[in-house]
Amino acid sequence: MTWQRAAVIGASGGIGAALVNALRARGCEVHPLLRSATQVEQFIDIEDEASIAAAAQRLSAAGPFDLIIVATGLLQGAGVTPEKRWNDLSAEALAKSFAVNAAGPVLVAKHFLPLLPRKGRAGFAALSARVGSIGDNTLGGWYSYRASKAALNMLVKTLAIELARQRPEAFCAALHPGTVDTGLSQPFQRGVAAERLFTPDFAAQRLLDVLDGLGPSDSGRCFAWDGCAIAP
Repeated sequence: MTWQRAAVIGASGGIGAALVNALRARGCEVHPLLRSATQVEQFIDIEDEASIAAAAQRLSAAGPFDLIIVATGLLQGAGVTPEKRWNDLSAEALAKSFAVNAAGPVLVAKHFLPLLPRKGRAGFAALSARVGSIGDNTLGGWYSYRASKAALNMLVKTLAIELARQRPEAFCAALHPGTVDTGLSQPFQRGVAAERLFTPDFAAQRLLDVLDGLGPSDSGRCFAWDGCAIAP
């Protein structure tokens, strides 16, 4: 499957930048969007709905888009640290995690899903995480990150139901890229087997391979980098 025109939100991150490069190498016209953009037409702040709406409006003239990827995420920083115990919980950290990991992507969907074609294959995907699976949680900890990614997975499921009514040939999915050697995972890489620590380029290629194989019957689900579905 060759994607014709894509928007990548979060294109300054390790995985986002690799996705932009990988899509371009496959002949896709890519529009990168990022908070650190020096050009107005590439700016987006997923914590500011007005910014999201403005970015979608700017891109509407270049559409329709057959692929939209939200490659943003927050595990630590800006007052957020993965909690080891319930004593570490704070309302501020929870709110920040949900703002970036759940509210941001679904607000992107609100304004960007209308850019998908009414007919023909198209996809919307957001980076999630295996730790967002409630059924897979056997270790505990990481309350804010787990909960915000679980919320994202539910939002993707709900988006998929409405998307099917408006664009029946399109799909909406969450993606788990594995442990990728980026700034997000660097403090937590100890104990990760070398063969399970992926480069951003490898993760991007595998995620695109997964997206190539998805269709409407897969909509609303979360898939890992190897194509396997992740339980809710």
